[in-house]
Amino acid sequence: MRSTAVLGTLAPVVLALWAIAGSIPPREQLPKIAPAPDFALTSQDGVLVKLADFRGKVVAVTFIFTKCTDTCPVLTPMMSFVQDRLGADLGSKIAFVSITVDPERDSPQVLREYGEAFGANFVGWSFLTGSPSDIRDVTRRYGVFAAKADNGNVDHTFLTSIIDPRGILRVQYLGVRFDPEEFRLDLLSLMNE
Repeated sequence: MRSTAVLGTLAPVVLALWAIAGSIPPREQLPKIAPAPDFALTSQDGVLVKLADFRGKVVAVTFIFTKCTDTCPVLTPMMSFVQDRLGADLGSKIAFVSITVDPERDSPQVLREYGEAFGANFVGWSFLTGSPSDIRDVTRRYGVFAAKADNGNVDHTFLTSIIDPRGILRVQYLGVRFDPEEFRLDLLSLMNE
């Protein structure tokens, strides 16, 4: 009898909380920028990978190189952190693609070792390379500047692009100072769109 009275007293409070929670606006839909530029590059396993292979998944595309001592060692661990928070969605619904801007030094084997060093799950994360002309073409079409410096390093724009399951470019993060939680939520929002 007492539990019924307590439940009867709490019911209006619970209903009010549900109403308030239901009135919180959902995450804003990300804008549609343009169809994402396609690519056909070689993975860390020596397999040809195209953007079209990921149709039906949300794809995050980054540009890195394995000898980088500046920003890449910050960006790749952040991606690894987000990868771990995505759980089983990585690979089945979300894919990460890291494209080298140093194809002369970043062979598939070198990219595999780099990915392993950062704990990449190759089920959902591909590291890609190609001919210098193919890499120049992909970086240009994604809006990434890349130029080899005299010391052998590659100066490049740190850009991460998110592509929806239909192949539409939806958002781009410039630099590595983007919020990993916001990045994760953007990936999930496109997965559930």
